[in-house]
Order: sequence, then C-alpha cells, then structure tokens
Amino acid sequence: MSVAKFNAPHHGARDSSSSWRLSDRLGLVLAWFFGLLFCAVCAAIVVYLIVQGIRFLRPDMLWTNPKVGYTENETGGLLAPLLGTIFVTGVAMLIAVPVGTGVAVWLTEYGRPRALARVVESTVEMFAGAPSVVLALFGIIVFQRGFLSFLSASTQGGAYGKSVFVAGMMLSLLALPIVTANVREGLRAIPNHVREASYALGKTKIATIRRVLLPAARPSIITGAMVGAGHVIGDTAIIVFLMGDTTLFEAVGHIPVLGTLRGTGDTLTSFIYANAPTGELNQPQKAYAAAVVLLAMVFVLNVVVDISGRKARELKWN
Repeated sequence: MSVAKFNAPHHGARDSSSSWRLSDRLGLVLAWFFGLLFCAVCAAIVVYLIVQGIRFLRPDMLWTNPKVGYTENETGGLLAPLLGTIFVTGVAMLIAVPVGTGVAVWLTEYGRPRALARVVESTVEMFAGAPSVVLALFGIIVFQRGFLSFLSASTQGGAYGKSVFVAGMMLSLLALPIVTANVREGLRAIPNHVREASYALGKTKIATIRRVLLPAARPSIITGAMVGAGHVIGDTAIIVFLMGDTTLFEAVGHIPVLGTLRGTGDTLTSFIYANAPTGELNQPQKAYAAAVVLLAMVFVLNVVVDISGRKARELKWN
C-alpha cells in the first residue's frame, strides 16, 4: 500500500520581498517613507520647542505669577497658567472618568434597551468628532442662564458663564469618548468564563462588575483617563471662550478653593497663544518656555499611558 507524500511548505521560511510585485514594493516603500516622515516632523517640532524653551525657561518662572512689565524679564512667570491647567484638567477628568466608565459598563455589560444603547453610542461618537469651538459656543449659551449662576460670577440675576468650573465641564465632553472607548475595550478583553465563574460563586451582576470586571479593566481605565487628560490639556478654544482668559485668577466669593473654581483664569495653552509672535502680547520667549512645560506635562501622561498599556498586555486570560 503506497503512502502519498505531500510537499508541505516549510512554516519557518519567510516570504522573501524579492518575489513581490512592483506595486507591493512601492507600497512598502511609501509606508516606510510616510512613517519616517511622520517621526521626523514630530521630532523636529519637539526638539525645536525644547531647544528654544530651555533657553528662556528659568526655575523662578514656575513659582511666580505673570505681571505687567516693559520687558519679558519683568513680566513674571507661569504659575497662574500652570495652576489653571491643573485645575481645569482636574475638573474635567473628575467628570469624564466616572461618567465614561459608567457609560462603558452599561453599553458593554447591559446594552438594554438596545435602541437607547445605540443612541448613546452614537452620541458618544458624535462628541468624539465635534470641534471644540462648537462646544465652546454651546457652553456660552447654556452657562449664561440664571439658574446656573452658582457656577460662575452672577450679575443682576444673570450668570457670567465663564469660570474654571464651566471650562472643565465642557472639556469633559472631549475626554468622555476617549475614556468610554478605552474602558469598553478593556471590558471586552475579559473572557465570558470569568463572568460565569463569578456568577457560579453566587455573585450578582453588579458585584461581578464592581469586584471582578472593573479591577481587571483598571489599566484600560487609567489609559483612557491619561489620554483624555492629554486631550484636555491641549485644547485652546474652550479655554479662551469659557475660562475668561484672565492673566491671573479672579476668584468669586471668599471661599478659597470654591471661589477660585467659580472665577476666571488662564491655562498654558491660552498663555502660549497670547504670547506667541502673532499674539496680542508678542512675547515669544514666554511662549517657548510655557510650551516646554506643557510638553513635559504631556510627556508624563504618555509615560503613564505606556506603563498602563504594558500592564494590560501582561494580563493574560486562560
């Protein structure tokens, strides 16, 4: 009885690029070219800003406020814009992280009723693509209503509609889709048998979500929060429209923290915009120094995202 022999391909052999068609080779070359071009452009921007910024950034600029002066050396530092960036980002993420996580849990683990789930999912996607200047205009219309005067200064029953609170609430809409998408991805990566094992132990669905799924998806939650914070930090339109664009904090009321959050202020992005060579203040040295500080903040957030991503990849389910 003869035995048929098959010449099976060797699985360890790799496809040689010499056998590719000309169009495939051109596609590979273009992919490499655009990838390297993107890296080169990004590196050029970062290196240029760092070199220019370090030339003008002095340590005392980090703890002195901007002030009026005739020369750039007399106009103070970056403390108020730096604190404004931290405050408004904190307000935005305190809203976006719990809301985005809750929306992601509901869409992934419940999704009922389906019609409402589809509407919510479409709404989140709409916010992801909405221009921030449109959100800023909408925020002006909404937060100038008298019944929202507790969020900002009020005059004769009307609301000023500009404050750290207001800007942070609108900026949270920019971070919300990012947080939701990352948390949904983390929850979907958890296999169903993990849920079934929790149910077999007598845990309810709520207890499973709270004690099993959310702790397992923690790296994705952190990633979404940090990426969303980076997106919030870099926005300018909402800050200029809704934070008042004042050089120093102008608090409302006498309660220290609450008064600052209800008042107007500035952030690093609007500070850079105002001090750029084309800005109204035309102090490029201050703009470069603020840009370095802003890049440092974004770099720290990216490091946190990278660490969280590695932890998420190390988490393997059997």
